[in-house]
Amino acid sequence: MRIDDPAMIRPAELIEQKRNGGAHDPAELTELILAYARDEVPDYQMAAWCMAVYFRGLTGAETQALTDAMIRSGETLDLGAALGRKVVDKHSTGGVGDKTSIALGPIIAACGVPLGKMSGRGLGHTGGTLDKLESIPGFRVELTTEEMVAQLRDVGMAIVGQTADLVPADKKLYALRDVTATVDIIPLIASSIMSKKLAAGADAIVLDVKVGDGAFMKTLDDARELAGQMREIGTRAGREVTCLLTDMDQPLGRAVGNALEVDEARDTIRGDGPADFTELVLEAASRLLAYSDLGVDVDEGRRRAEQAVADGSALERYERWVRAQGGDPDPALLERAAVRRPVPAPRDGVVTRLAALDVGNAALELGAGRRTKADPVDHAVGVLCFAKRGDTVLAGDDLAEVHARDDASAARAVEAVLAAYEIGDDAPPEHGIVLDVVA
Repeated sequence: MRIDDPAMIRPAELIEQKRNGGAHDPAELTELILAYARDEVPDYQMAAWCMAVYFRGLTGAETQALTDAMIRSGETLDLGAALGRKVVDKHSTGGVGDKTSIALGPIIAACGVPLGKMSGRGLGHTGGTLDKLESIPGFRVELTTEEMVAQLRDVGMAIVGQTADLVPADKKLYALRDVTATVDIIPLIASSIMSKKLAAGADAIVLDVKVGDGAFMKTLDDARELAGQMREIGTRAGREVTCLLTDMDQPLGRAVGNALEVDEARDTIRGDGPADFTELVLEAASRLLAYSDLGVDVDEGRRRAEQAVADGSALERYERWVRAQGGDPDPALLERAAVRRPVPAPRDGVVTRLAALDVGNAALELGAGRRTKADPVDHAVGVLCFAKRGDTVLAGDDLAEVHARDDASAARAVEAVLAAYEIGDDAPPEHGIVLDVVA
């Protein structure tokens, strides 16, 4: 059934149906979302519907209908058609120190595969790729679709801000969920993420689903459920999708903070990055290259990604990309904080825990993030975590280093970062950055 007359949509009946555990007809759900996007359904009724979904969930068919409706509410891109070849993309569910896209894109492009990505800004302890890129002097994140396609042809990659006309229903619905305590519903999370990815026009996608203390998904089981739903949405839409479930119990890499993370991403592109971050970048690269039109498998994708790092072509591509979007890639031009304070180890031992959320909140308090969407971001401040889980330290060793604007904020951050560390006598069990793969 297709409903074209908004008057036929009765939101109260759909709310009651979901409240009672019923399943929506996909056409009715589609029209409900489109009517809401047209301001024909009031916020109070959609808030009630979200709460009903919170307790009753959505079926696979309902989640697919919701995703399709959000895509239909605005413009869509088809980058593959525009370029005449497969375009790949990567998305992360967000974490602390997650600068993966900045390092991954140039490696993929250096291997001859176009990567087009629309990214967002940070909120709370989770950093945003656009904020990090804007710490590069002159870097421009707002490109037109025509500029993005031209840059993909010329440079092989582009990371830009999401246009206002892309899935507007999702923006409106997410804002409502944010103020009604209905954000953490897996079907709505999956639909929100995948509507943006599908509308943005990539043919193959690697999804990095973070798991743990600093992530939205706290348990591996919840992360698997989210990954499974996102992959199902993508495959039903004809996309190739792999989900990497990755550790966010501690910050990714060493750097947390915008300019600091750009620095670390560049170091990783030239082969000098932290082991955990390097492994994640190469694993994602190998999967994306295997999805590309190069005709390679995951092992060959890994070899080519490592070669692009080793021979300098990835670094050369990074510099071309930054210049193409108006920035200067010279790391000496990144803004630096005036105050740097070490975080000394209080005793000998082994780092048994480094709480990602605590470090993220310490960086947020320094000004590296924003509490509301209107808050400014300080690109220079942040935290460098030298000691990670499993590392042996001696009393007085630098566990971390705080980068701050003044002594008072530095002192508070040193105390907060120290509280994020636990030091014991026995090393914790070892595991890699990738906890599972859903493919």
